[in-house]
Amino acid sequence: MIDTDGQLVIPPTPSGDLVALFSGLPAMIAATSPKAAERFLEFFTVTIRNPNTRRAYARQVMQFLTWCEGRGAAQLSDVRPMMVAAYVEKMPGEPQTVKQALSAIRMLFDWLVIGQVVPTNPASSVRGPSYSIKKGKTPVLSREDARALLDSIDTAHVVGLRDRALIALMIYSFARVGAVTGMNVADYYQNGKRWWIRLSEKGGKFHEVPVHHTAEEYLDAYLDAASLRSEPKTPLFRTTRGRSRQLTTNGLQEREALAMIKRRAAVAGLPATICNHTFRATGITAYLESGGTVEKAQAIAAHESPRTTKLYDRRSDQISLDEIERIVL
Repeated sequence: MIDTDGQLVIPPTPSGDLVALFSGLPAMIAATSPKAAERFLEFFTVTIRNPNTRRAYARQVMQFLTWCEGRGAAQLSDVRPMMVAAYVEKMPGEPQTVKQALSAIRMLFDWLVIGQVVPTNPASSVRGPSYSIKKGKTPVLSREDARALLDSIDTAHVVGLRDRALIALMIYSFARVGAVTGMNVADYYQNGKRWWIRLSEKGGKFHEVPVHHTAEEYLDAYLDAASLRSEPKTPLFRTTRGRSRQLTTNGLQEREALAMIKRRAAVAGLPATICNHTFRATGITAYLESGGTVEKAQAIAAHESPRTTKLYDRRSDQISLDEIERIVL
C-alpha cells in the first residue's frame, strides 16, 4: 500500500518470512511505479494462501527479477519473452524446479497485467522443459523397517510416547506432517464406537479419517501420560522445554518434527534420507500391498487426483529388485 507521502508500506502478511524476504524490493519494481510495488506485494499476500507455496514462488520471482536487472532491465516493461526464455533455458536445477519458476513468473505477470501495471505478459508464450513423473522420489520404508522404527522408540518418557504417536498417525492415516502437527487435542475425537481424527488440509479444507487401532493405542498412551484430554483447544503434539524434556504449551513445528524423525531414524539404523513425507508414502504403499485400491487410498490421503496417489505407490520397487536378483553368474 502507499502512504500519504507516496511511500511504499509493506502490509502485514500471514508470513513473517515473507516480510523478511521482501525487505528490499527489486530495483525494477520500485523504478516502474508505486502501483507496481503495491501490486507486486499483493500478488503474494492476496493470491497465494499456502505459506510454503508463497515462499517458494517469492524466491523464484526474486531470483528472476535480479537476473533481469543484471542484464539491463530497468523496469518491468523491459522484460521481454526472449529474456524469460533465456532465463528458463539456462536456469539450473531439476525440470520440476524450472517449471515451478516459470509458473511463478507467469502468474505474477498475469496479476500485473490485470492491475494495468504492464500491457502484456512476457512469460505467457514461453514453453518450459518437458517433464513427466510417474513415481515419487520420497524415501519409503518397508513394513519391517517401519515396524522397527516404531519399536525402537523408548516410551518410558512422554516424549517417546509423543514421537511414536506422531509417526504412527502419519503412517496409518496417510496424513501430511503439517496437518498432524497442526492438530489440537479436540481433533482426536470419538464418533460412535470408533475414534477419528480431523485434519486441516491445503486450501482450508477439513478432512476426517477413522483412526487405525494401532495409532489409537499409541495416541491414547501419549494423551494419558501427558494429561492433555482436559485441554481440547490446545496443540496435540507439543514441543519440549530444554533438558527437562517437559512438554510446553506450544505446538510442534514441521522442522522440529523433521529433526525428531532424523534422530529416531539414526537410532533405528535407518537411512538419513528419511523425511516427514516418508511416512505418508510408507502408509500408502503398505495399504496397496495389502490389497487396498488406489481410489480408496486417494480418499484417505485427501488427494485431488489419483495420479498424485500413484506417486506414493512404491510396490514396483520390490518387484524390480526381485527380478534383478534373478541374474545369477
